[in-house]
Amino acid sequence: MIVEPGELLAAINSPDDLKKLNQDQLVQLSQELRQFIIDTVSIYGGHFGASLGVVELTVALHYVFNTPYDQLVWDVGHQAYGHKILTGRRNRFPTNRRYHGMSGFPKRNESEYDAFGVGHSSTSIGAALGMAVASDYKGEFDRQHIAVIGDGAMTAGMAFEALNHAGVSNSNLLVILNDNCMSIDPNVGALKEYLTDITTSRTYNKVREELWNVLGKLSKFGPNPQQIARKVEQAMKATLLKQSNLFEALNFRYFGPVDGHDVQHLTTILTDLKSIPGPKILHCVTVKGKGYALAEKDQTLWHAPGLFDKVTGEIHTKTYEKPQPPKYQDVFGHTMIELAEANDKIMGVTPAMPSGSSLNLMMAAMPKRAFDVGIAEQHAVVFSAGLATQGLIPFCNIYSSFMQRAYDQVLHDVALQNLHVVFCLDRAGFAGADGPTHHGCYDIAYMRCIPNMVVSAPMNEEELRNLMYSATLPENAGPFSIRYPRGEGVMPEWRKPLRKITVGTGRVVREGEGVAVLSIGHIGNYATKATHKLQAEGLNPGHYDMRFCKPLDEEMLHNILSRYQAIVTVEDGCLQGGFGSAVLEFMADHGYNVPVKRLGIPDRIVEHGSQDELYKECGFDADGIAAALRELSGKVVANAAVATVLL
Repeated sequence: MIVEPGELLAAINSPDDLKKLNQDQLVQLSQELRQFIIDTVSIYGGHFGASLGVVELTVALHYVFNTPYDQLVWDVGHQAYGHKILTGRRNRFPTNRRYHGMSGFPKRNESEYDAFGVGHSSTSIGAALGMAVASDYKGEFDRQHIAVIGDGAMTAGMAFEALNHAGVSNSNLLVILNDNCMSIDPNVGALKEYLTDITTSRTYNKVREELWNVLGKLSKFGPNPQQIARKVEQAMKATLLKQSNLFEALNFRYFGPVDGHDVQHLTTILTDLKSIPGPKILHCVTVKGKGYALAEKDQTLWHAPGLFDKVTGEIHTKTYEKPQPPKYQDVFGHTMIELAEANDKIMGVTPAMPSGSSLNLMMAAMPKRAFDVGIAEQHAVVFSAGLATQGLIPFCNIYSSFMQRAYDQVLHDVALQNLHVVFCLDRAGFAGADGPTHHGCYDIAYMRCIPNMVVSAPMNEEELRNLMYSATLPENAGPFSIRYPRGEGVMPEWRKPLRKITVGTGRVVREGEGVAVLSIGHIGNYATKATHKLQAEGLNPGHYDMRFCKPLDEEMLHNILSRYQAIVTVEDGCLQGGFGSAVLEFMADHGYNVPVKRLGIPDRIVEHGSQDELYKECGFDADGIAAALRELSGKVVANAAVATVLL
């Protein structure tokens, strides 16, 4: 279905076209841009509320600044749809997040207007500062550098590290704080309360407006009155807000708060800010989901709602006659409550993803035992370590690709002290349409090289529950990681009684002969399909669900390698240093010389697409696994024939 843009939007293929409009037309353009996003996302899917909230800001930025020479850096990228549409990608926008289509996030090799590739939060200020310093070094003093960061992303330590550095750099940097009290879930923490104080202080806002008017008049009489007015402004902020301004304390000129949906006022302010040197911050108050009533009302649900009817707001969901398997994240959430009810030592921790991880279920049921610490993965791990020192058992739930940010803390603060922290790595393996910034490719490899760490992955919902339970037992009182994928499992009837799984033990899925497939995690269900396919062809491959990459089930491996003539390993993770590598290391250490074919994520960046599309591309969907087993089976038969002839 073709989505037709409005009259003004249809004529804009670059910011140069945007600049041909007069300022009064920007209101209509903003309306058309917002409607185009609503129309397209309702049909094709994607992130939703974040981009609606910055439509006017996006229009104003490209209207005022000389992009791409002026470098515009978007934080995370959920909010960058309008930016993409205005920078020559309107016709490609329906391919957003689809296989071989446009990326859902800014990406340097997609457009010269995407100054920095993003996907994880809180990188914008540091990246823009690096660009600003580089421009100074090259003598490009007319070049502007703008970082657009949400108040949720501002809670991460990296953002404050960059602010601290920028405050002493005197580089030409503008930070735009998009303040809507949301990331995906509502923001938490002292910074949120601080920003709320600023935006809700009627006295401060009234005096600020009067001061700006006076400052404008004084500017006609030279710089000294301006300096006096600035000191008055700073004193007023400290007095009326009953605290010093955080950003001014970091040596940033602070402007705001301003209405982030008044496009004409924004263009005026941004034009003025272009002429002010040094680091500065513009505080824009916006509404996530602006212009679509349902998205404004339930901002978490409409962050990425899927396909929906734009008129009625009905979100399209599939209906089934039979019960369907749950999402792994929901199994985690419900099992957390079940475990915590039976064990008062269990706590839950997540960095700003309570609904994504389903820890929100425990937060509602046991608010004193489950914590959203904000977008702060490093802190989440160290906080969990602190809980563990006091005899508690924290489950630290972090998406696999986000856990990469806290690697030092996992090693230094948890493993080195052998603390009882359970890491639940959601979205492990291919993450689908979110693409390479969110693929959880590396956790098996980066976790299994850490001393004291248990590395496990369930093949189904029952195994996830049992691994979670087993991780709480006294004999496993050390670092324990459990990885599971995005999306649904395979067991509609998943609420089975909890039972212990001995660490380092696999299970036999089916015995066979000739060749065997060794799998770890959910991808083992594709291996099951492959073995059934080959069985229909007259082959009889074995299948073993190893469950643990560290420690490996050595007894099972000795049995397999003594019995089978060839092995296929399958993992939804990187081949370098992963599960297949662990099997090869075991074979080398014990003198086995059996042919092995490793299937998994290759040593390259894999782009976005559905999980099944990416499994197929990388050769470890059911057909790919079957092909590898078939190939090795042929070699086994051929080798046996040669051996018979030689005899």
